[in-house]
Amino acid sequence: MRKYIEKEQMESELAKVFCNQCGKELVVEDGIVKEGCFSIDYEFDYFSNKDGYIYSLDLCEECFDKWIKGFDTQPKISETKEFL
Repeated sequence: MRKYIEKEQMESELAKVFCNQCGKELVVEDGIVKEGCFSIDYEFDYFSNKDGYIYSLDLCEECFDKWIKGFDTQPKISETKEFL
């Protein structure tokens, strides 16, 4: 869950991020999350029971690891060659 502060001329800056699973507050400095954070914004569409709803959530790295360990089929994991 993300909290923003209003800046000048209708701009906002990320102020706080909380893990939606455990409630841990993640480190945010100058509007940048400074630790592992899985963030997703997903808009459900046709053929689902959640059509038209957008889910936004953040997980700390520990909760993300616990979540994927529960998967029946593990996700594909690959390494990035370059950080942007």
